[in-house]
Amino acid sequence: MTEETLVEKVRDALSPSRFRHTEGVVKTTEALAKRYGEDVEWARLGAWIHDIAREWPIAQLEQYAEQIEIPSGFALIPNLLHGPIAASIFRDWFGPDHTDVENAIRFHTTGRLAMSKMEMILCLADAIEPSRQYPGVDDIRELADRDLTEALAASMDSTILYLLERHQPIFPLTVMARNELWERKITNARESEA
Repeated sequence: MTEETLVEKVRDALSPSRFRHTEGVVKTTEALAKRYGEDVEWARLGAWIHDIAREWPIAQLEQYAEQIEIPSGFALIPNLLHGPIAASIFRDWFGPDHTDVENAIRFHTTGRLAMSKMEMILCLADAIEPSRQYPGVDDIRELADRDLTEALAASMDSTILYLLERHQPIFPLTVMARNELWERKITNARESEA
């Protein structure tokens, strides 16, 4: 499937505002992939598909999820199911040889432990694409040009604070990913000083 065909499938699946968000994620993913030495073409394809199921009704998400492997705990917060479902759709369309991109799509909302660079790029791009407006986003965008790990950790801090302020559930995997990213950043800083 060409990228042009994929774009049309995504456009048909999303509202105009969600499609604009996706365009922003693609643009940001491309820039980060170039900056951090990842495969730009596959990063773009993953970015196009990441939210393809985002606007599905909960019942449709749950029904589809019964047919595929879902990471532990995702079914407890049904809105999270769109990531694993989009990863499954990506595999159906592009084959089984792109596990890193699949995982980037699967965990773009939650993060996870031991994230690859591709996973970090898509997760961060989703949080800082140009239409995103929240306190601190410009600082995170600046960090993204200098330090992928720190930028993603700061992004997760922002997400967790947002959820705490609204008394919303916080997915445990996100907290673990955030903690690991900050530990990675601290360890790298110590090693640089030594």
